[in-house]
Amino acid sequence: MDLRHLHLASRRVTFKVLFIPLILVLICVIGILIHVQHISYFFRPLWDNAPVPFKHVPHYYAENISMEHLCLLHGWSLRSEPRRVFDAIIFSNELDILEIRWRELHPYITKFIILESNSTFTGIPKPLFFDSNRFRFAFAEEKIVHGVFSGQIATCGTCESPFGLEFEQRRAMTGLLRGSGISNGDLIIMSDADEIPSPHTVKLLQWCDEIPQVIHLELKHYMYSFEFPVDYSSWRATVQIFGPQTGYRHSRQTDLILSDSGWHCSFCFRRLQEFVFKMTAYSHADRVRRKDFLNYSRIQKLICRGDDLFDMLPEEYTFRELIKKMGPIPHSASAVHLPAYLIENADKFRFLLPGGCFTNTGMKGSAKV
Repeated sequence: MDLRHLHLASRRVTFKVLFIPLILVLICVIGILIHVQHISYFFRPLWDNAPVPFKHVPHYYAENISMEHLCLLHGWSLRSEPRRVFDAIIFSNELDILEIRWRELHPYITKFIILESNSTFTGIPKPLFFDSNRFRFAFAEEKIVHGVFSGQIATCGTCESPFGLEFEQRRAMTGLLRGSGISNGDLIIMSDADEIPSPHTVKLLQWCDEIPQVIHLELKHYMYSFEFPVDYSSWRATVQIFGPQTGYRHSRQTDLILSDSGWHCSFCFRRLQEFVFKMTAYSHADRVRRKDFLNYSRIQKLICRGDDLFDMLPEEYTFRELIKKMGPIPHSASAVHLPAYLIENADKFRFLLPGGCFTNTGMKGSAKV
C-alpha cells in the first residue's frame, strides 16, 4: 500500500511539474499572437535593412533674393522663361488639404490633374468627393483636368490586394496625364494630395536650367495637424521633367532629394468621420485590428494627444530611432513657415493649427467632430 501511494504521489508531482510549464508556454504563445505586430516592429532593426540613403541636394531660399542668384547657388542657370508645371494627384477625400494645396500653388501651375475613384483601395464604394464639392475650387476651374476611375467593388469572393488596386489607379493617372496637354520638357509634380511642395520650391525648379531629370522632394512630415511635426522622413513626392517614357509613380525613382521642400500633413482632417473613412479606405486598412479603433471618442483622444491611431510602434530601422519616436508626438506651438494660405485663413482652418484640437470648453465642434 505504501508503494502504491508513493507511486500515485509521484505521478501527481510529475503532472504538476509538466502542467505548469505547459500553461506558461500557452500563455506566451497567446501573448505573442496578440502582440505579434508590436514584437515584429520592435525587432525590425534585426530583420530588416534601411534603404540606400538619399543624396541630399542643399536647398537655398530667402525672401527678396533674385531667382538668378538662387539658381546659381544650386549650381544651375536661369532660364529665359519658366517651364510649364502640371500638378498630378490621386484624390480620396482630403478636401481641406486640397484647397490649401491648390491655393498655395495656383500661381505656378499650368494644369491641376486630379483623378478620383468611385471605390476605395479596399474596394468600398465611395462618393466622388471632389466632383460633388467642385464649387470650392472655382478659383482654379480653368486649370482643372478631372478624371474618374471606375474602381473595383469588393465582394465575398474578391480578395485583391489594396496595393494592387492602388497601382491600377496610379496607372490610370498616366493616361489622364498624357491627355492633359503636357509636352516634353514640362515639369510634372507627382505626389499625394497631402504632400504639398512649397511655392518657392516649384518656382525654383521651373525657372532654373540643368535641374535633374527626376528629383524627390524632402517634405516636413506632420501628423493630424501642423501642431504635431514628426520629422523630415517624407520622400515620395517627385518633380520630373516630362518625357516620352514618363509614367505616374509614387515610389523611389532616383537617389537625389531636394532638402526641405514643403509639407506632408498625414491624417489632417476636419471631422472624425473623415478619419474613420481613411482608416478603412487606404492601402494599410489592415491596421484596423479591432472595431474599437474606429470609435470617435478614442480617435479624438488620440489625435489631440499625438498618439498613434493604430496602436503601432514606429517603423524604424535602428533601435535608437525607434526608441526616440516611441510615445506621443511632442506638441509644437510654432505656426511659422507653414503654407501662407493656411495662415491667411487661420479661422477657417483652426483645426490644423496649434491648439486647434480642443477648446477650453472641451471638444472643438467645428473641427474634429
